[in-house]
Amino acid sequence: MPRIGIIGAGIAGLACAGRLRHCGEIMLVDKGHRPGGRLTTVAIGSSSWDLGAPWFTARDPRFRTEVGRWRKAGWVARWSDGPGNAMVGVPAMATLVREQSRRFDVHFEFRVQSLVREDSSWMIQAEGDCVGPFDTVVIAVPAEQAAPLLSLHDLEAAREAASVRSSPCWAVMVEFPHQLDVPTPFATNVDIFSMVACNRSKPERGDGECWILHANSHWSQDHLEWSPPEAAAYLLDAFARLFQIRLPAPTFLKAHRWRFSQPYAQSSRIIWNPGIGLGACGDWCHSPTVEGAWLSGVLLADTMLSQPIDASVNGAVAR
Repeated sequence: MPRIGIIGAGIAGLACAGRLRHCGEIMLVDKGHRPGGRLTTVAIGSSSWDLGAPWFTARDPRFRTEVGRWRKAGWVARWSDGPGNAMVGVPAMATLVREQSRRFDVHFEFRVQSLVREDSSWMIQAEGDCVGPFDTVVIAVPAEQAAPLLSLHDLEAAREAASVRSSPCWAVMVEFPHQLDVPTPFATNVDIFSMVACNRSKPERGDGECWILHANSHWSQDHLEWSPPEAAAYLLDAFARLFQIRLPAPTFLKAHRWRFSQPYAQSSRIIWNPGIGLGACGDWCHSPTVEGAWLSGVLLADTMLSQPIDASVNGAVAR
């Protein structure tokens, strides 16, 4: 069976792997310490925060069918206090990738440095490590990270990735010693925040008063190089002003800087070069949502199956 290497074990990479699982021997590599990526959940004791995507919706019929499978497996549930038709992973958003990754050979803490083509095969290289050979490689990482990996092998695909931009997001995790007296556990696009949410309002999250605060892209860009403590202190004050309350001293406070949070200016193309067996997928190839990332992985896999490797083909960026 052909060997397929996938760089990135997030929603897009796992969706692609799932579609191809009966068509080859698959290995995924990911720089993270554990499953999550932009669906990362941070857990400390009984407290937890969905640090990345806080929820998702399912509109496309293909994705709705997949979400139905996830619900049947007990991986997702509706978030009644969230926006309309919001779904969340249970007991954490990271469940969506953690459970799917169990089906595959995934190498975590593998920070890819280069992609090398040798004798019609691919080798994926990291510092002090190397995996391969592979007949096919899929790059399922943010556009800014995909572009340099693509550039030495498919200039057109690299240009496609380089044309996409991503807005940043400062995210703050905070826990309070008791429940806050606020009118709502969730709000979007208020003041300098794109979202504030109490994790306790989501199903199967426990009783801790854990909040996640996402600054909007404009504020995050303007203050991108602040230190995490500076960003955390400022956004905590802004949160207090938002609800016009005096906050108790937090029992936990930490900020995380997402440099590549929301991609924009993407062309919604399927990037696949059957001449050399190289493809790319991710929300930057479709739309900046969990659904968009999943669809990108599935659409790439379907294209790979319908357009198998053919050395006579001289590059392609398929629509």
